[in-house]
Amino acid sequence: MTNAPHPAPPPGSPQPGSAAPATSATSAGSAGADGHTDDRVPVLIVGGSLVGLSASLFLGRLGVPHLLVERHARTSHHPRGRGNNVRTMELMRVAGVEDRIRAAASVLAENHGILQADTLTGSEQEWLFRTIDPGGGLSRISPSGWCLCSQNDLEPVLLAAAREAGGDIRFGTELVSFTQDADGVTAEIADRASGRVRTVRADYLIAADGPRSPVRERLAIPMTGPGDLFHNVSVTFRAKRLADAVGDRRFIVCYLTNPESPGALLPVDNAQDWVFHAPWRPGDGERLEDFTDERCTHLIRTAVGVPDLEVEITGKAPWHAAERVAERYGRGRVLLAGDSAHEMSPTGAFGSNTGIQDAHNLAWKIAAVLEGWAGPGLVDSYDAERRPVALATAARASARSAEHSHPGYEAAPVMAGPRAGLLPAVLGYRYPLGAVLGADPQEAAVPDDFSPRAVPGGRAPHLWVRRGGERISTLDLYERTPVLLTGPAGGAWHDVARLAAERTGVPLACYRFGQELEADPDGPGASGGPAGRGGPAGPGGPAPSGPPGGAPGGAPAGPPDFCGLHGIGEEGAVLVRPDGFVAWRCEGARPDPEGVLRAALDEVFCRG
Repeated sequence: MTNAPHPAPPPGSPQPGSAAPATSATSAGSAGADGHTDDRVPVLIVGGSLVGLSASLFLGRLGVPHLLVERHARTSHHPRGRGNNVRTMELMRVAGVEDRIRAAASVLAENHGILQADTLTGSEQEWLFRTIDPGGGLSRISPSGWCLCSQNDLEPVLLAAAREAGGDIRFGTELVSFTQDADGVTAEIADRASGRVRTVRADYLIAADGPRSPVRERLAIPMTGPGDLFHNVSVTFRAKRLADAVGDRRFIVCYLTNPESPGALLPVDNAQDWVFHAPWRPGDGERLEDFTDERCTHLIRTAVGVPDLEVEITGKAPWHAAERVAERYGRGRVLLAGDSAHEMSPTGAFGSNTGIQDAHNLAWKIAAVLEGWAGPGLVDSYDAERRPVALATAARASARSAEHSHPGYEAAPVMAGPRAGLLPAVLGYRYPLGAVLGADPQEAAVPDDFSPRAVPGGRAPHLWVRRGGERISTLDLYERTPVLLTGPAGGAWHDVARLAAERTGVPLACYRFGQELEADPDGPGASGGPAGRGGPAGPGGPAPSGPPGGAPGGAPAGPPDFCGLHGIGEEGAVLVRPDGFVAWRCEGARPDPEGVLRAALDEVFCRG
């Protein structure tokens, strides 16, 4: 145990960027049919889009060697998947790339609202919401904020950072086949240009290979849920004069409701490059080939209300909105993440964010098992934690599409409850089951209301603090190891933390509030009071019902309250996992603190 933010792992554990300790899967010779293995890695990632690249970045930051294969020759060139929510940006902050992402997204930094209009030149105009963070209340509960960065801009940032962290990333390479046994996975991968096939042996395989995942199909894991919701064709185009019609309306998206050509307009650079989502009805016999350049030009002109607009079509890509979740998130040592595990309606950008958060949940667990301080059952908790979140979030995404009358989606809005802020789904999701002690197993994975207060299984709260004179967020403490936080009078917990860490082998950092961590007098206040349904709406959300200048949900601003936010007394302690979720807490002192802490570490990290 140490008071440093990233303590040294126990003997035999990898340092960041080094090889993981050998296990039976990485050192023994079960491999291809001829017994030959070309590559041995702890983790093989299949799929190099947002989720796969994020998994590579997170694993690399934790010092886990891995190989990522992506069948396409390069990152995405289509501007889609642009909404990155607060929780995702918190993860990217800790991973050291938040500033790079914001730099890549700078051209759309002033785009905040969602507009609904008959046409851009018509009289029927309604803002579904005007700003992402009305009143600036979000700064009291997070060090980060929403970021509008299109997939084609975000993926290169993640790729560069993942390679810097040690990721072996191979584009133009596809998974041909795989088998698994009790100790790992043997896969064949092929270079698509040369046809050369190599055999890879890995402890774990992460399948981030999309909604039609061949890996999931090979595992015979079905998807359940309502299924297809609607279909669109995404048309990229140039139109210099369109900026004149848009004027100073800096929207994230504009839903155009002209019945002759409904659609969604999205800016790429607010100047000449745009995207138009046109409804596509393959069920009525409409073919993709029917969307000719001439037809797309007519649809765009009609939708925006500028009949003589000069339009240059630059690309087309079909996409399908669906609500489906895999019945399980893997089998054995093969795990599903992102669209291979769940499909969601695009409204609110829930799908990509949920997938990135899947990868984050999985990365630290695999790292802990490979490093030897957690038992294999920790990886098994991935399904129990992430699948309920996906089910609730997918339903929320579909409801949001109905509320916004997304072009092509004909479902009636469900008005009971969901017309609320998005914070419960974005920051308030919880793990009632999994690697957690003290959570209510009957609790909803996504609550109705958001509160910044810590609960077992929930996100640890943000608080600006000083550590050795440096101003940081408490969220910056969580990445490579578990962290024990104690109240100002929690010296007993602090004193036994080192002994508990040594006896369990769990690399544990410990901080006492008022000692190693001090309240930052210049940081935004947070009362720790409950926040209601009306918090910051975020992309795709309605305006909040709370007062514009207040904290989320109308909670008043106040001085930092470490104990109140963490739900403990001054003699209490909170154990936070490397992913920033509360694993266990004790409200006050206990007669045998070392034994209590050791038991918690053993149970949370499946060391039985």
